[in-house]
Amino acid sequence: MIDVLVVDDDFRVAEINAKYVGKVPGFRVTARAHSAAQALAAVERGSIDLVLLDHYLPDRTGLELVHRMREQGHGADVIMITAASDVTTVQQAMRLGALHYLVKPFTFAALRARLDSYAALRRTVDRVGGRGLTGQEQVDRIFGALRAAPAPAAPGPPTGHSEPTTDLICGVLHRADHPLSAHEVAARTGLSRSTAQRYLRHLEQAGRLRLTLKYGDTGRPEHRYAWVAP
Repeated sequence: MIDVLVVDDDFRVAEINAKYVGKVPGFRVTARAHSAAQALAAVERGSIDLVLLDHYLPDRTGLELVHRMREQGHGADVIMITAASDVTTVQQAMRLGALHYLVKPFTFAALRARLDSYAALRRTVDRVGGRGLTGQEQVDRIFGALRAAPAPAAPGPPTGHSEPTTDLICGVLHRADHPLSAHEVAARTGLSRSTAQRYLRHLEQAGRLRLTLKYGDTGRPEHRYAWVAP
């Protein structure tokens, strides 16, 4: 099992990212942090294999945190997940050893592709690590395992789902100028709320929709869905 630390200053984004990680076999979130100090403390406690790291943190940047981790000898791997997409930040992340760089907003399928390639890297290293590298071929295998696998194609509708209903819901969300709840989708399509929710959940898991959480006065978040452009 690969233990993951999710770092994001936004509590809601951290929750969504943690849920995404929990859907990928072989991965589990063992800690969350909302500042560089909290993240460094979590790494120092040990048992962190992978850090999913935002760049914009309240006390220092994500890259400053990675630099500090390396100074202290912490070897946890890092995948950057951030809205920062400027060339300078990306180059610095590469120089500090970030294994992947995922720009927000992203789909579950995009994150899963990076996690799957990371898991493949660990398996490859484990296979050759016991006997040591014997040549260029083994080195190429390690570097090749790091390449992100292409995002899986969206699966067809599961049993009980129909293509026309799927297309109807996708059309409503594609035309919407803001994320919609299951209740709003049901109202616009004429479907029941439970049916709309079932289709929305499938489409989000397939990477065709992006899930966000809207917090109201009750404290319980409302799930809202937005179209993801292909």
